[in-house]
Amino acid sequence: MKTPLHLRFRGFEPSESLTQIAVEQARRLEAFAGEFMACRVSIEQLQKHQHQGRPYGVSIDITLPGYELAVNRQQHEDVYIAMRDAFAAMHRQLETVVEKRRGQIKFRQQASPAAESNPQAH
Repeated sequence: MKTPLHLRFRGFEPSESLTQIAVEQARRLEAFAGEFMACRVSIEQLQKHQHQGRPYGVSIDITLPGYELAVNRQQHEDVYIAMRDAFAAMHRQLETVVEKRRGQIKFRQQASPAAESNPQAH
């Protein structure tokens, strides 16, 4: 990864396996979308909810030339699932950006005025 990854853990001890997953996923995103200007990943253990344990929240912020993308708090009780969901959501956002850059976004075609004024008779 050319751009350094800023990784932050809050509410629990940093894990080598989580760090490796975050770095690998960020590399994949950068390889897909092109060089990032900035990439920040925050993994935190949230406060306990009444009916469940302490879920984890994952946020990702990526800056590309002309774009600032954010995935905020993909939550799950399993930190690995929260990370998977957050990186998948960011990948979907990056797909849209890449399509825009390549001019592949499809726009809805409007009906031509002639078609609207001449309905087919049965």
